[in-house]
Amino acid sequence: MNALSNLYVPANHDGVIAVAILFGTVVVAIVIQRLLFSALERAFRKSNEGVVAALLRRAQAPAGFAFPLLAALIAIPDLTFPPDVDAVLVKLTAVASVIAVAWVIIASIGLYTDLMKRRYNLADEDNLHARQVETRINILARSAVIVVVILAFALAAMAFPSVRALGTTLLASAGVAGIVIGIAARPLFENLIAGVQLALSQPIRIDDVVIVEGEYGHVEEIASTFVVVRIWDQRRMVLPLTYFIEKPFQNWTRTGSALLGTVMLYVDYSVSVDALREQLPKILENDKKWDGAVQGLQVTDAKESTVELRILVSARNSADLFDLRCNVREAMIRFLSANHPTALPTNRQMAMVAPIKAEPPKTAT
Repeated sequence: MNALSNLYVPANHDGVIAVAILFGTVVVAIVIQRLLFSALERAFRKSNEGVVAALLRRAQAPAGFAFPLLAALIAIPDLTFPPDVDAVLVKLTAVASVIAVAWVIIASIGLYTDLMKRRYNLADEDNLHARQVETRINILARSAVIVVVILAFALAAMAFPSVRALGTTLLASAGVAGIVIGIAARPLFENLIAGVQLALSQPIRIDDVVIVEGEYGHVEEIASTFVVVRIWDQRRMVLPLTYFIEKPFQNWTRTGSALLGTVMLYVDYSVSVDALREQLPKILENDKKWDGAVQGLQVTDAKESTVELRILVSARNSADLFDLRCNVREAMIRFLSANHPTALPTNRQMAMVAPIKAEPPKTAT
């Protein structure tokens, strides 16, 4: 009878009131957070690219989580909950606190990267330093975020006794389990270490021109575990970070964004090389793609029926260089067709003349 009577004990009204007060406190905190950030966004609407705008953009999401959590932490000590509810709240607030701190750290890392990137412009003609800084910041920031997430997950999991017991058991039998976990996590840590190496040594950078696996392209993105190379025909090649540490590749913009390019012409032996040398500066002076640094024309080979000419030009970046080479090639062909048509390649065929047979001298009879 006593056991059955316990089922009909009236609910603890103090506990219900405490939960209601806690819920109302959280709702009020959310409303305050929304109103505060709305007012700040209106006040600093004109400074869309300023420091305050970057701060508001990065802080809004973590603040939406931290405000109600802080309100709950302030209200909980003054409220009385049933023991089972109190135990659950302790665990939830501990986990939420870890998440909030990790979120704030990640937002701070993002804010730092935003402020650093604002000081450099990848659109500049000579953007070598900007590419160096952005590459280093992106890789190190992503690596730091991964470390923060792993630590936060570990700390949050430790709030549950069953997880702590599991961790103790794994540590006690860490032989086979440690080997299995190490093998499974090897790709992650290899790419994480490779990312740090790329950030410090920088064999590649954002917007570098590279030749990878026989393909010409630009480094479009350097992520935590892979690199995206934009091929010239808009395809994307995705490679692991370790590729650029372990395998050879070509980097055309390692020391600067300016590039040298060649235009090959095959002309007849009758070509006037001096006339072409005089025409080349006139073509380049009227082309905005040329950076004014390098120009030259040389005879690099003489084949059976044609002479090989190499025109050397320079441009500020790979896109301008490609267009410049096409423009120079087209202008040179047009110049030869209009002024020296005989200098265009000609197939000569030798006439086959039948040998004349000599008649024997006539003898006098």
